[in-house]
Amino acid sequence: MALLPILRYPDTRLTKIARPVTRIDDSIRRLIDDMAETMYEAPGIGLAATQVDVHLQVVVIDVSENKDQLIVLINPQILSEDGVREGEEGCLSVPGIYDKVERAEKVSVRFLDRQGVEQTLEAEGLLAVCIQHEIDHLNGKVFVQYLSQLKQTRIKSKLAKQARITA
Repeated sequence: MALLPILRYPDTRLTKIARPVTRIDDSIRRLIDDMAETMYEAPGIGLAATQVDVHLQVVVIDVSENKDQLIVLINPQILSEDGVREGEEGCLSVPGIYDKVERAEKVSVRFLDRQGVEQTLEAEGLLAVCIQHEIDHLNGKVFVQYLSQLKQTRIKSKLAKQARITA
């Protein structure tokens, strides 16, 4: 397994729309393992392939306390949404930035697992939010795009300053 570099907002590669996975083979399973290792090391609770500059519909999520319940979503599709919740979100591609975003409280999602078996998952709370957040990445959207233009400009400036300081 290998740690993968995570793209940082406003990198334009984060706006690419991911293609569906057509064949689940060893290269996809290696990508899943590398993404999981990268997510745990970061540390985060979710990571979309788009964030590591692979534009395929692959997501890894683990919202468990012990980080031992990895969920792999290949070609995920939200079938239904219910309720509304507003909560603070962050993102590995937007380090150190947190803000309130409105999401569905519950979702039903259809996907393929790492063996290629179609599954359906009913999720609520943090898991539902994480699924929506990561699917947004696959669609070329970062959570800060839900915020006002002013906040987006401030975030870009703050991240540019951080990059200059660490360079």
